[in-house]
Amino acid sequence: MRVRNYSLIGRALQLGLLLLFALVMLTPLLWLLSTSLKGVAEDIFSSPPGLLPTQPSLQAYGTLFSQSPMGQYLLNSAMVSGFSVIANLLFCSLAAFPLARMKFRGRGMALALVVATILIPFQVVMIPLYVLMVQLGLRNTLIALILPNAATAFGIFLLRQSFLAVPVELEEAARMDGCSPVGEWWNVLIPAARADLITLGMLVFIGTWSDFLWPLVILDDPNLYTLPLGLQQLSSSFSLDWRLLAAGSIVSIVPVLLIFVLLQRFILPSASGDAVKG
Repeated sequence: MRVRNYSLIGRALQLGLLLLFALVMLTPLLWLLSTSLKGVAEDIFSSPPGLLPTQPSLQAYGTLFSQSPMGQYLLNSAMVSGFSVIANLLFCSLAAFPLARMKFRGRGMALALVVATILIPFQVVMIPLYVLMVQLGLRNTLIALILPNAATAFGIFLLRQSFLAVPVELEEAARMDGCSPVGEWWNVLIPAARADLITLGMLVFIGTWSDFLWPLVILDDPNLYTLPLGLQQLSSSFSLDWRLLAAGSIVSIVPVLLIFVLLQRFILPSASGDAVKG
């Protein structure tokens, strides 16, 4: 009985620590939400500060969408992030397939070079990439935001490791059924790597959705601005109205939270488990 009681106490303490840690992590987000819901008459810099608004109002959100092109910013970010995710999943999986399954001279060197590019900061290649986009006539286009994110070294490495975990017998069975190499990639490896594909898609979406530096460099047309640039415009257009900035920040956070909540259950199964189920 004592062992059982100690176990229950340990679990209770663990749960309490996790709840405390979650509360600490959520406090800035709750403060941001509270600021966005406070009315104009309420002082957001009162002392002592109040977490809950005394008179909750959606006025900041109404002003945000009526006096700024927030809808256009959302659409631009959604297009850039969506196409970047699709391109990443396609090109990274195609590049990972031969590195994981095909035997050819220089495969190890090719993999080493791909992984080595992870160590190169984006700031190092930003100027050559900008010159290339200008020469291609892609400056001030959404395509210029998508192409640099169309494939990543991390994505190639992640999917290669995922493909290596798939039993070879599954591919041999597909080959006996008449599958071509492309058929093996599509019918065997892609379903087996579902969890890693979703993980990669989420990481690419979050990265492109919150990217500020590259859109700032390559875009001049306000109609093509993404959400980070749009929020930066709010700080100057409305003379640092913190309610509007908080509302804009909440609007930019909600899609990421929704995607994580909807897709988190697909991340947990292992690649081999998915392969057997498929």
